[in-house]
Amino acid sequence: MNIAVTYEKGQVFQHFGHTEQFKVYHIEEGKIVSSEVVDTNGSGHGALAGFLLERDIDVLICGGIGDGAQMALAQAGIQLFGGVQGDADKAVESFVQGSLAYNPDVRCDHHHHEGDHNCGEHSCGNHTCGNH
Repeated sequence: MNIAVTYEKGQVFQHFGHTEQFKVYHIEEGKIVSSEVVDTNGSGHGALAGFLLERDIDVLICGGIGDGAQMALAQAGIQLFGGVQGDADKAVESFVQGSLAYNPDVRCDHHHHEGDHNCGEHSCGNHTCGNH
């Protein structure tokens, strides 16, 4: 099994469509056997689902994610665990153990804000990106 986490400085990055890196974990027999950080090379939003599919990703762990990206992931057969915050490695360990806290109803509504908005400049969990 391959798990991807939206990644920035060891943490779960909080806006899927703007993530510049994923940390990809390879899981065998319930254990993390390897991991690597991969650059998205500027891919954004819908293109990221294809990026993950090309890398045989089975599961995505992320913070906020919009409806379009959720649909693209579903069509690609990638399981989504959104609304996750904190340390990326710990999130994957929790997932493998079956104890990952996530929000099945996660939404990211940043596209409706006026002006420029960059998720990476604040904590999305404190407004519309995290839990509703």
